[in-house]
Amino acid sequence: VQLQASGGGLVQDGGSLRLSCAASGSTFSTYAMAWFRQTPGKEREFVARVSPSAERTYYADSVKGRFTISRDNAKKLVYLQMNSLHAEDTAVYLCARARTTYWTPTYRGLASYDYWGQGTQVTVSS
Repeated sequence: VQLQASGGGLVQDGGSLRLSCAASGSTFSTYAMAWFRQTPGKEREFVARVSPSAERTYYADSVKGRFTISRDNAKKLVYLQMNSLHAEDTAVYLCARARTTYWTPTYRGLASYDYWGQGTQVTVSS
């Protein structure tokens, strides 16, 4: 399984970006997918998760109402639509695949994911 994130860039405060994550492999639609973000010196932080058939989504409190995660199983893509961006959203954003095919209450933890993309940089200027 390989994950390739793209769509990052420089945006002004209050702006929007849409990130994409392209996945390889034949089992994409079987696993939940998630986005995390990381800034230098800080632990990787959960952002959002989408269930295998996209019927359930979960968000960090810091992005709820501003970010939307979605997926297209036919294209093996996961998206993160980010609106009302602020400087504190500046980070490298990484997509990840769930380690198991079933839901876990530890879905916000790094250990719940086994495949990671390389990340895409999002910079919000104030």
